[in-house]
Amino acid sequence: MLTLSGQRPVHTLLGHALPAAYDRLIELAPRAPLRPAGGRATAPVVRRCGEYQPRHGVIEAFARIASGDRLSALAFRLELGADARWRCAAIDLGPLAQAVSDGS
Repeated sequence: MLTLSGQRPVHTLLGHALPAAYDRLIELAPRAPLRPAGGRATAPVVRRCGEYQPRHGVIEAFARIASGDRLSALAFRLELGADARWRCAAIDLGPLAQAVSDGS
């Protein structure tokens, strides 16, 4: 969340994300889609989280994130590696992030 709000560089997530998810973070981070509107210095706040385990070693999760007066949804998938470490395998910010990444 701190990476997507422009408060931490993407490379802090090296080793915590699989290549496809890391590439998505690299694409999203410069736009800081979770940065509060109006340039306010406040950090985004997690309002609610949930998770689902479709099978052992996989967690699909979501978080509702408040950034100033804007509420965003963040979905991600965690996978347990052979080394017993959890890594982010996918990340999605929904339609808002898509519009931002398409330049719309």
